[in-house]
Parts: sequence; structure tokens; C-alpha cells
Amino acid sequence: MGLVLWLAAILLIAIPSTARAADNPPIAQVKKVTGQVVIQRSGRRLPAKVGDPLFEKDILETGPDGGIGITFVDNTVFSTGPNSQLALDEFRFDSNNFRGSMLADMRQGTLAVVSGDITRSSPGAMKIKTPTAQLGVRGTTFAIQVYGDH
Repeated sequence: MGLVLWLAAILLIAIPSTARAADNPPIAQVKKVTGQVVIQRSGRRLPAKVGDPLFEKDILETGPDGGIGITFVDNTVFSTGPNSQLALDEFRFDSNNFRGSMLADMRQGTLAVVSGDITRSSPGAMKIKTPTAQLGVRGTTFAIQVYGDH
């Protein structure tokens, strides 16, 4: 029995922090990466790669030559440019009725958005926060730019 517990402990330590339980499924996936892009997750800084899953509370950071394109499970598309920082604060989506909500915090840089199913079913359920404003998205394509450090 002691050997079984020891092996279980080793397996738990060996599972990377990027692995998530079923109660915290991925909310998006990285579709494109250019230059330097980092995903901050649970205190770790992970280099972003195409195909990486993204989770609620992840923070995306792009370097001076960086950019990232992501697609959410509701088909919303985000694209950030160089020197950007974007926090994926909240995301809920029910694929059965296409209802949900999203809150992203655009702290710095540029963000282009093509809204997905969340805004089609619940106009205003997507919100993008900036240092000076909060946008309630009712379903559209738009871009924002946040200047400087705040």
C-alpha cells in the first residue's frame, strides 16, 4: 500500500500545472503566435504555442514583436498585437443554449475582436475592461488600443 501511495504522489507532482480538471475546462485555444508571447497561469510563465488550451484567469502577454490569435469555445476570436497584456478574467458558456458571459481585461496594447455565440444569444454578456472604461459588447467586430502603463 505504501508503494501505491508513493507512486500516486509522484504522478501528482509530475502532472504539469497546465493540466486542468474536468470542472475547469479550456475556454479557448491558441490559433496563431508570432514573436514572443507568454501565458501567465497560476504564477507560472509559459511560452505560448499554437494549439495550447487557455483557461479562465490566464493572462496573455506579448513582447515588442509579439502577437497572438485565440478562438474561444463560443467562436469569439481575439487577436492582440505587440506589447499587449490581456487577462481572461471570466468565461461561462453553455453550448446547449448558447448562453454565457465573458469578461476580459485589456490592460495594455491592442485587441481586435470578432464576437461569437455569447453575444448572439445574450447581447451585452461580453464585456471588455480597460484602465479607463468597460465596453459592453452587443455583437460586432471591433478593435481597441490601450496606451502606456496604468
